[in-house]
Amino acid sequence: MPTTLRALLATPAFRLRLVAGADDASSVLDEPLLWAHNSDLVDPTPWLEPGGFLLTDGTHFGADSRRDDVDAYVTRLVGSGTRALGFATGIVHDEIPGVLIDACARGALPLLEVADRTPFMSIIRSVSDVLAADQRERLEWSLAAQRAIARAALRPDALGAILEELERRLGCWVALFDPLGNRIDVRTRIPMPAEAAPVVEEAVHAALARGNRSSARVIVGAEAVTVQTVGQRGRIRGALVVGTAAPLDAAETDLVASVIALASIALEQSRTVETARRQLRSGLLELLLSGVIDVASRTAQRLGGRLPEAPVRVAVLTGIDEGRSLLDELDLLAGEDAGRVFVAQRDDEVVAVVSAAAESSGSAFERVLARHGAPVGLSAPIEWDDLPRGLAEARQAAARASADRLVVRFEGLAEEGMLGLLQASGAETLARRFLAPLLALPEAEREAAVRTATVWLGHNGAWDPSAKELGIHRQTLRNRIASLESLLGVDLGAFPSRSELWTSLHLLPPEH
Repeated sequence: MPTTLRALLATPAFRLRLVAGADDASSVLDEPLLWAHNSDLVDPTPWLEPGGFLLTDGTHFGADSRRDDVDAYVTRLVGSGTRALGFATGIVHDEIPGVLIDACARGALPLLEVADRTPFMSIIRSVSDVLAADQRERLEWSLAAQRAIARAALRPDALGAILEELERRLGCWVALFDPLGNRIDVRTRIPMPAEAAPVVEEAVHAALARGNRSSARVIVGAEAVTVQTVGQRGRIRGALVVGTAAPLDAAETDLVASVIALASIALEQSRTVETARRQLRSGLLELLLSGVIDVASRTAQRLGGRLPEAPVRVAVLTGIDEGRSLLDELDLLAGEDAGRVFVAQRDDEVVAVVSAAAESSGSAFERVLARHGAPVGLSAPIEWDDLPRGLAEARQAAARASADRLVVRFEGLAEEGMLGLLQASGAETLARRFLAPLLALPEAEREAAVRTATVWLGHNGAWDPSAKELGIHRQTLRNRIASLESLLGVDLGAFPSRSELWTSLHLLPPEH
């Protein structure tokens, strides 16, 4: 640690005496001194940094020095962060000018008398030597700590060994969290304080939600907890939490940075394994869709997991960018929540099978999707041998999912009636093909034709009430319907044609 004013006052060779601006109990005497230097400039502050001990012979103070000028001098020193002022006596002045003593007392700037011609250089060298020794000690500590961390990384239990060594070197507790915000179970020596857990978990989830490299500090009791994400922007692998009683210095911060780099490598290797498992699960999905359920179930158990118990729901997510962390989090969830969630990739789809008993708006699966804003379609509950049907239902539901409606269940489509199911299955394309001649008309003609057909069909083809609602003659209505039949090439006197026209009109978006 750097030296302090109290240590200098206690050094007999310097013969220093505290005159004003503080007393023996003042905490300022215990603050570290980052430099010591001498200057007789009226304003030396442009060349000063905070945290130092300024020495002077007082050549710029005379018998006629005004109080305002001396107060301004002291104010400048205090404003620059100078810790104290040392005034030499027996050289220019036999004693410290009273106006300076009063100014230091008013400004709470410690004023020390440097008596008996004590060389300034001895004080300056003493402060510098302590600083150099402290820097050398921190450098040696840093090199030893970095070597210890590197050796720990070579052990079979590398991740746990790294965190345990970090704890030992910093003398504090550490914790590592995965991308889902769950604490990774690795061996450490010091447990996280129970009262810190809720605050830490909230800070970790907030850091992970940002999705980029970040560092945050939260105060928990007497500890300053540092939360730093692990990984790269868009591919965050987790968060490292360090709980210390004091802020980390430069050497300790460098050590934490090294641990984060090594943890990133370890977690990236874990991700590679998860990617391979995902590919294996994709193969299992094909077996399941082919009805080879027993073989797929036994294989899943050999991979360290098991299939969710029926009844299950099939979930389909489309358009997921490979570079996004959502897929990685789903892989992690499939490993952590085996027996509840099964995740596989199939072409450009991500297919998940979740236990219907555990599936809810508060499930871990849906929390992950909600955090990423990922739309998903869910089938109705099914048995495993109905998986192809479940996949078809999930795809229909996924077609209706959007940023405004993240989760769509197949049962919800049924509540919307047959039109809802037709829309989900992509029937709008067929409707547009059937109505293509009508949609090609100029806007005014198209709107009149659609209005005529909608009103006429709404009255079950009855001419008089339809003509009355439209405000036209019955014969005019007959002529319009005849023109529509000719345009579309259908006979609207037949129920199938009327039904097809009604359905097609209702499948179009409202603007049509």
